[in-house]
Amino acid sequence: MLPATLVLSGCVATQQDGITNSSSPSDLIPAPASGAPTTSAPLETAQAANKAPVYWIGRSNDNVFLYREFRDVPEQDNPVTLALRVMMSQKPLDPDFFTPWQNPKKLATSISGKNVITVDVSNDAFNSNLDAAMAERAIQQLVYTATAAAASTGLIDAGQQVQVVVLVDGHTDYVAFDHVRLGAPTSRSAGMVAPVWIIDPQEGTSMADGAVKISGRSTVPGAKLRWEVLKVDADNAKTAYLTGSATASADAAKYGLFTLSVNLGPGRYEVRVSQVDRTDSNKELYVDTRGFTVN
Repeated sequence: MLPATLVLSGCVATQQDGITNSSSPSDLIPAPASGAPTTSAPLETAQAANKAPVYWIGRSNDNVFLYREFRDVPEQDNPVTLALRVMMSQKPLDPDFFTPWQNPKKLATSISGKNVITVDVSNDAFNSNLDAAMAERAIQQLVYTATAAAASTGLIDAGQQVQVVVLVDGHTDYVAFDHVRLGAPTSRSAGMVAPVWIIDPQEGTSMADGAVKISGRSTVPGAKLRWEVLKVDADNAKTAYLTGSATASADAAKYGLFTLSVNLGPGRYEVRVSQVDRTDSNKELYVDTRGFTVN
């Protein structure tokens, strides 16, 4: 797990007093010529009631983005509260990801008829030492997770703008991690989600041998992608096994989705997917990896 005190380079400075508002985060991710994410990921669609979408923070190249996992959870609990509790108290499945949040004593959520999710959390959730850039990502991690959980369970109208209001011990204007003032309605911020991320398989998944489906998303529709499957031996050494290329969908209805199918025998594998740099075809951008087992 990466340390919560991770410092980012090349970030735009925040306001002079070092505090930004959650509703207007800094322009933390400059857009490179090779194609950077320009929008947030679309809201999640309906999932099984016992699957909670949870966003984590992970490094890719020289930047840090949000990545999503689906976690098994009880069906009877409030899905938004439950997803946020997982985000604040558990570790991600993928060891490349982490969360700077602490498990709070109190956490409650509600949803208004205007597609506004209110999260009320105790101040012990913020007991991490973060720089300004990481603090803004942590707040967006909460916003993405709350909106994903509400959308995937049909609690909000995914066709309309969804916002999140964060209260701390019932009050507005709390400065989270000493950098981000909370209380204003906050939407998903463009550019925070990973430009390339693998959806399936999830880290540690086991599946039957034969045709293995790998799917994911790029936030640049039509992006050229490179993929590689590596075989992992008993000593965790990795050797190249299969390679290929793919193109993220440019169809607005499929929004950057990509899928591929590979035939694999029993064993341990790692799949790597990256975006091809428009100016240097040998350069891998925004690499995402997943380890899985074929039985």
